[in-house]
Amino acid sequence: MNEVKECLRNIEQTYKIFQQQQFTFIAALDHTREDAHDKIRPIASIGQVQAYMDHHCNNTTDRRILLMFLSICSELNKLCQKLEALHPGTSVTNNILEKCKLLVSPSNDLSTIRAKYPHDVVNHLSCDEAKNHYGGVVSLIPIVLDCMKAWVAHSEKLPRNFLHN
Repeated sequence: MNEVKECLRNIEQTYKIFQQQQFTFIAALDHTREDAHDKIRPIASIGQVQAYMDHHCNNTTDRRILLMFLSICSELNKLCQKLEALHPGTSVTNNILEKCKLLVSPSNDLSTIRAKYPHDVVNHLSCDEAKNHYGGVVSLIPIVLDCMKAWVAHSEKLPRNFLHN
């Protein structure tokens, strides 16, 4: 369990750095969408961000911030696998884990998710950007981190012999 907490802390630290660069992230998405001639559709999945980076990213700043986002998503995905291996789960922890796994799936549609208070990531976007283009993709990481913290909190309440080492 300590390894999971440490991993979660590391992801949170990386996310704090990423969060400070949200405008750079939005600008990178905007540049790559423009290069892809895809300004109408919202950013709907992690896979779409990956495709923009692979095929339409023309500068190192954009590539670096998109890679940082994809790296955090990858770490969250790996942490989901660790959580699954840690114990067989209860209905509560299994539901939380399923939600996390669905959210970090590369093909999952993120266009309708929005982080709510206390997260203010969506508030930093213009109304048009938040509603139509980037609200889901900027909400993904804080929502998944909250779910994982909830998983840890519920798991810590379980009897010690319930957890696998």
